[in-house]
Parts: sequence; structure tokens; C-alpha cells
Amino acid sequence: MNIDSDSAAKEADEPDWLVDEPLGRTDAAAEPSTAAPWRVLIVDDDVDVHVVTKFALSQASFQGRRLSFLHAYSGAEALALLRSTPDIAVVLLDVIMETQDAGLQVARQVREELHNSAVRIILRTGQPGQALEHRIIIDYDINDFWCKTDLTTRKLFTTVIASLRTYATLREAQQQVTELAAALAQCGDTPAAPASGTP
Repeated sequence: MNIDSDSAAKEADEPDWLVDEPLGRTDAAAEPSTAAPWRVLIVDDDVDVHVVTKFALSQASFQGRRLSFLHAYSGAEALALLRSTPDIAVVLLDVIMETQDAGLQVARQVREELHNSAVRIILRTGQPGQALEHRIIIDYDINDFWCKTDLTTRKLFTTVIASLRTYATLREAQQQVTELAAALAQCGDTPAAPASGTP
């Protein structure tokens, strides 16, 4: 379920949906970082998709933090990881796996059962259709939808980094709300000071 392939996919072996010019390395990306990495969950029943996706994002970093990859090969495995690992920032989620709508069911359960509104969900499908895409965008709380044939390395990088930025903003807002609620609760528990001049 949570395996990490260390085999480096060669550029010539990349499938058409991830072929693009290589991304330039920034100095920040090249420098080692001790900050906790962003967790990215790849959910797909095709092992090659896992290998190529990890290779395409292997040098990516955001806010000085690299990416750490978790892997699931079915909707059930994805939900198990999302329950046990609450700090997953981005899910790259295939639509069709053990069932025709396995990915859609994962997206729905993440929002409605796990009540996880922060994780960014990027759907990917190998079966494009404009009507299908419109329905999914309207009916499901997802953050992006891509046909695999359109998702080049550069577009994948851009989509993931934009999703990480949104995730970081949401988590910061959630933390501020939590701190404010705690402060208000503490104020409510504090006895009011007597008014000056009261006998």
C-alpha cells in the first residue's frame, strides 16, 4: 500500500501524458532542507503512474520543504492512509480503479466522513469527457481535474505547487481559528474583576 519505488524512470520511458522539457532546478530546491516535507498521496491502480509521477516531482520544493510521497493502489487503501495520516497536503487521485467511480467515492468520503476540508484533491483520469468533467466539478468537492494526456510534467508541477500554497493558507487559517477559540474559552472561564469603587 505505502511503498516508495526508488527506480529512476528515464525520460525516454515517460508516458506521453508526462512528457515535457525538464524543469530547471532552483538553488532552493538543490539545497537540503531539514523542514518536514509536504506529504503527497498518489492514488492509482497503475504502478507506472506512481513511478513517473514521483520522478516528475522528485526535485520539487515549496517554502523550503521537499515532497514526501505516499502510495495507494485502490480507493480503500487511499482512505486508510488518509485516516491514519491527517497531514497529507495533496492527493493525486485516479477516478477509475477497483470500480468506475472509486476515486469519486474517495473524494466524497474525505470531505463528508473524514471532514477533511484542507487536503487538496486533484483528480486524474485516462478517459476524458467534457460532460463528465463538468458533472464532477459541480457535484464533488475537488480542487482540480485533469485528463492524463494533458498533464505534462510542467503542468503537474504547477498544479501541485499551487495546491500546496492553498493547503498552507488553509492550515494557517484553521490554526488561527483554533487559537482564537481557545483564547475566547479562557476568557469565559476567567472571573470578572470587581468594578473599582465597589464597597
